[in-house]
Amino acid sequence: MSHKHKDKSIEENDAPAPQLDLTPQTASSKLDKKFYYKELRKLQIELEKLQEWIKFKGLKVVIIFEGRDAAGKGGVIKAITERLNPRFTRIVALGVPTEREKTQWYFQRYVAHLPAAGEMVLFDRSWYNRAGVEHVMGFCTEAEYEEFLRSCPEFERMLIRSGIILIKYWFSVSDEEQERRFRARLEDRTKRWKLSPMDVESRNRWVQYSMAKDTMFKYTDTKQSPWYVVNSDDKCRARLNCIHHLLSMIPYEDLTPEPIELPPRPKQDIGYVRPPITDQTFVPEIY
Repeated sequence: MSHKHKDKSIEENDAPAPQLDLTPQTASSKLDKKFYYKELRKLQIELEKLQEWIKFKGLKVVIIFEGRDAAGKGGVIKAITERLNPRFTRIVALGVPTEREKTQWYFQRYVAHLPAAGEMVLFDRSWYNRAGVEHVMGFCTEAEYEEFLRSCPEFERMLIRSGIILIKYWFSVSDEEQERRFRARLEDRTKRWKLSPMDVESRNRWVQYSMAKDTMFKYTDTKQSPWYVVNSDDKCRARLNCIHHLLSMIPYEDLTPEPIELPPRPKQDIGYVRPPITDQTFVPEIY
């Protein structure tokens, strides 16, 4: 199954969204925030239409988000899902495998989270952990790593043959920008949870991760299931560009229902007497 569809115009009042500059950006050319939020809202409206189309057609969509630590994967996933119905769009972010899961077929715990008809699943990291962190940090054997590189393309072709639409994004961030984001996380106590000892160690193994990524692409960037690289040094541009591309990958139609007109609330006189409001326990009004 091929997913190289023609780009679909993003509309608001029938006006196409402006083409975004896809060239590398410098710190002095960050995207204007006002423009960003305006474009994001238009794209999120289109995502709602896409979700309705996926439900209507019974499509099964898997989107994989990979990249270095602090590359911006979480931000784009949040931007995609924040307006969508969580019953039909799920985020999968698995933790460290249990002792039992370590004895299973490697792909087994991921298969359990694949979508049913009408669902879209976003993997915040995925089975590609084996080609990245597990390999670089020595959490898997060399034999397990080599078997993954051989079997992953076959596994993905199997998913595609089964009718799953598989889209893979790699978020590319420069070492300078990653360093800046790491330091920002240290300075903001609400973000410190995002920086783990594993992230610090990955910082020390930049070259090894680069080599692992190159090998991963060599084996898994296939015609049937290509990698799409997102330049993420500018988070706002990365989010808009990624969502715009995602919308172009699945042709859809607008199934937005007509607004429902609410009639006046009917008056009911059935002798109902509400219990005293003092019988209820309220949250203290601190603000």
